[in-house]
Amino acid sequence: MASEKSTLIFLVMLALCGVCFGAVYRVGDSSGWSSGGLVDYNEWTSTKDFHVGDTLLFSYNNQFHNVMQVTNQDYESCNPTSPIAVYTSGSDNITLDGPGNFYFLCGAPGHCQAGQRVEITATVPTPDDSFISPSLTPYGSSDSEERSSSSAMHFIFRNFSWVLPCLWFLLFRDLYFRDV
Repeated sequence: MASEKSTLIFLVMLALCGVCFGAVYRVGDSSGWSSGGLVDYNEWTSTKDFHVGDTLLFSYNNQFHNVMQVTNQDYESCNPTSPIAVYTSGSDNITLDGPGNFYFLCGAPGHCQAGQRVEITATVPTPDDSFISPSLTPYGSSDSEERSSSSAMHFIFRNFSWVLPCLWFLLFRDLYFRDV
C-alpha cells in the first residue's frame, strides 16, 4: 500500500513539473485570435522568442473561429482542407513540442486571407538565451526590467523545476507513510 501511495504521489509531482517548463503566450496578446486586422500576427511574433516547451494560448469565439495547424505549403496558400490538427474549444493550449516552424490559421472562410494566421519558430532554449531574451515574458510585456526578471525566473523553472517536487517528496513522505 505504501509503495502504491508513494508511486502515485511521485507521479503527480512529476506531472506538475511539466507546468513549470515553458512560457505561456496568448496569441495576439489582449486581442486574442481574431480576424479583421486587429492584430498583425507577423509583427506579434517578431517580438517573441519561442522555445520548445512553451505553450501558445489561442483565445477566440469558437462560433466564428477555430485554429488549424497546417503545413508550410497550406499556410502560404491559406488552404484549410488538410490540417495537421484542428482546435475548436475557444481556449486552446498548444505546446511547442519540438524545434522548428509551426503554422496555424483560422479555417473560417476568408479569415486566413484577412491575416488570421501565424507562423511560430521554436528553438531549443540555452541558459544564456533564457537570461537575455526579452520575449520570454508571457503576454508580450514591453517593460525591459520586468522582462529581465521574468526571463531569469523562466530559466530557473525550465532547468530546475524537477528539484522542488523531489525535495517535497523527500521531506514530507514520512508524514504520509507513517501509519502504513
